[in-house]
Amino acid sequence: MKEKINNIKCFILDMDGTIYLGKDLFDFTPEFLKTVKKTNREYYFFTNNSSKSQESYINKLKNMNIIIEPKQMMISSHVIIKHLKENYKGKTVYVVGTKSLLDEFRKSNINFEDENPDIVIIGFDTSLTYEKLEKACNFIRNGKIYFGINPDLNCPMERNTLIPDCGSMARLIESSTNRLPEFFGKPSHYTLEYIIEKTGYKENEIAIVGDRLYTDIAVTKDSDVLSILVLSGETQKSDIGKSSIQPDIVVNSLADITKVLQS
Repeated sequence: MKEKINNIKCFILDMDGTIYLGKDLFDFTPEFLKTVKKTNREYYFFTNNSSKSQESYINKLKNMNIIIEPKQMMISSHVIIKHLKENYKGKTVYVVGTKSLLDEFRKSNINFEDENPDIVIIGFDTSLTYEKLEKACNFIRNGKIYFGINPDLNCPMERNTLIPDCGSMARLIESSTNRLPEFFGKPSHYTLEYIIEKTGYKENEIAIVGDRLYTDIAVTKDSDVLSILVLSGETQKSDIGKSSIQPDIVVNSLADITKVLQS
């Protein structure tokens, strides 16, 4: 474990369940971030939670006394936006998402269309309405290109509670249309390619740290990126043996990584 972690130059950190839970910052997070910087390494944040904008996450971290540059805050919506700009230039989209998510698309000059879009995109929409579902299902049923931003079934909150996430909404739509979208957040290869491109590090210099086997850990599949599972969020120790997805390293929390970096 020490040898593997010592070779890492860049940590990509999940947020919910890894550095905080809901609005509560874990008490071990500041020491970890301080140690990463002290040992001349870098850290970035990557969240699959597509319900909020990059700016809102930066402000949330600022309120927790974590000050970062915009480039250090990566979100799943940016991965799909990059894909749209590179492969579907000029195409119109219908997005099922929050105002913050729509604002991210607007900033990137993605064109919206409510009546006859080229592409339907579903995000983690905490403002979901029946009207949005009805429109999306009609478009999808009629053969429109269909993308999902993140496949998470649940979003962890305070007091060990969960709320339905984008993956659950996609399953609802599947029940009506018999179609599931192609997802772009973790664990898609699009996300891993995005991380490598944006950080500039080689695969074997990057560690992805998170609390979910099927997103944070699975994104490193077929790569030399180190996967570190923390048990401070969704995944319990008993879940590991039941899964086909296995992390390179399992720790209780970021505090265990801090101890390795300091030793």
